[in-house]
Amino acid sequence: MASIQSKISRGHKYWYIVESRRVNGKPRPIVLEYLGKPEDLLRRLQALTDRDKIKSYSHGAVSALLRIAHELSIPALINRHIKSHRSYMAKKPIRHGLTAGMTILLGAIGRVCMPTSKRGWWEWARTTSCEYLLRVSLSKIDSQHFWDLMDALPVAAIEEIESELLQRVMKVYGLDAGTLFLDTTNFFTFIASTNHRCTIAQRGHNKQKRNDLRQVGLAMVVTREDLVPLFHLTYQGNLVDTTIFPDVMAKLKKRIQALGLNIRNHTIVFDRGNNSKENLALIKKSKFHYVGALTPYHHKELVDDASSKFQEVEIAGRTLQVYRDKRTIWGQKRTVVVFVSESFKAGQIRGVYQSLEKKKQQLTELQQCLANPKARKQNRAKLEVKIKAIVKGQHIDDVLEWSLAKQENDRFTLDWHLNQEVLNTIEDKLGLRILMTDQHDWSTEQIIQAYHGQSKIEEAFKNVKNPYHLALRPQFHWTDQKIAVHYFICFLGYLLSSLIWRETRTKTGYNGTIDNLLDALNNVRLVTLLEKSETRGRTKVRYQLEEMSNHERQLMECLQLMDFHTNRPPFKDVGVYNEE
Repeated sequence: MASIQSKISRGHKYWYIVESRRVNGKPRPIVLEYLGKPEDLLRRLQALTDRDKIKSYSHGAVSALLRIAHELSIPALINRHIKSHRSYMAKKPIRHGLTAGMTILLGAIGRVCMPTSKRGWWEWARTTSCEYLLRVSLSKIDSQHFWDLMDALPVAAIEEIESELLQRVMKVYGLDAGTLFLDTTNFFTFIASTNHRCTIAQRGHNKQKRNDLRQVGLAMVVTREDLVPLFHLTYQGNLVDTTIFPDVMAKLKKRIQALGLNIRNHTIVFDRGNNSKENLALIKKSKFHYVGALTPYHHKELVDDASSKFQEVEIAGRTLQVYRDKRTIWGQKRTVVVFVSESFKAGQIRGVYQSLEKKKQQLTELQQCLANPKARKQNRAKLEVKIKAIVKGQHIDDVLEWSLAKQENDRFTLDWHLNQEVLNTIEDKLGLRILMTDQHDWSTEQIIQAYHGQSKIEEAFKNVKNPYHLALRPQFHWTDQKIAVHYFICFLGYLLSSLIWRETRTKTGYNGTIDNLLDALNNVRLVTLLEKSETRGRTKVRYQLEEMSNHERQLMECLQLMDFHTNRPPFKDVGVYNEE
């Protein structure tokens, strides 16, 4: 059995691993390994325990976002505009060695990769390579850090920053901004009703069915091809689309002009919720072209004309029943296109039959109640009001026919039946879409495809409501200024993500969603290897990318990130603020 023994030579103690063996029949210690002096042995033991320690960090998405932000010099841009607002200079925009511009960028990156509260930002960031790539300590960033530096950004500066940033985007990426999609949405908050300092959060019709809570509205305009946002507006939650539309158009016109683009070359696509005679006149005055939608219920004469004059037209590989004409609507000559959307029609028919089943059940229950001899006496006028309320509904007027017959002792019997002929007529008119435009030279296919593209901005809004990436919520702010800055942070995150998505689609033909792209990039990890030298006892840190799939490697090469962790380009205005 081996053992460790010491031997003193010239006043120094040395250690050996020895084993007792018999030599010529006598036990003798045989040296198996020389261990050296005690301090040498200690270093070797420490090297064995500390050697090759490995830790990995999520790297792909963070590095892609930082690369785009570096190309656009976002922190320096934000800091310069903060500095230009002298009223805010009393609050020096730097905390824990980080400027307001860098803090806002870090908040945007956090919203993209893992939406969390400002308090939980560092818990996420410590699992990424963000700190290593920026060469700064981020461990002290907490909610107070964000609040302090968000407070340094005046609301008036947001539009200026956004405009100049998009000028840089247009110059670097050369976006196609010919057709633009406009849409609005809202986000509920948990701001107390007693908070009178916050005016932007108001009760209104919430699209997430939380009408009991105060909400904030968001309008956004994106490009047709790449869904890159060119404009956003945060507004009071109790304003409807038609009310906010003039403000959106005025600011959008200013933005397009600031980007050096010709307004006459741009077409705005919007849904029918923005329609009004005044708004359409405003668009004409602004020199924008437009593609919008009309409600079939308000244009029955047009629907009747179209129903007898439909023609088959091939649109994007599909055959549609289409009617095209020029009509004067709200005092202006417009090209109108009426077509039947089969998917929309199928959905409407399902809704009609579901509604009819509920109404038939209600009528049957009322019929049984009236037939019960123990039921109390009923007033005819009140009964008729109740029945009319039951049979009334969208698309199904006159489908359910009924009659009340008076019996003895002031009682009534209810008879009703479904008019199948009326139902068939209604079904024939379902699925209709009516589009209007002033692009009279566009083909029918161009008009329809432009409007169908409106669904893309709905996908963009789904992204900002995605709980895993890009989510605008959670947001724990209760002042108008903080809410506006928070929405700008989310807009900035979405802008960076859309540019990454555009680059991968352009260079590799990537056809996945932004969400899937971010998932793939988050899976790319940066490994740190801690190696301790056996001879000198020094620790050496080595960084390398973890083994990737072919798909992940293709994305990293496309985004020029294979060497980003070694180059680590320095940012301007990360932690210094020029007082001059």
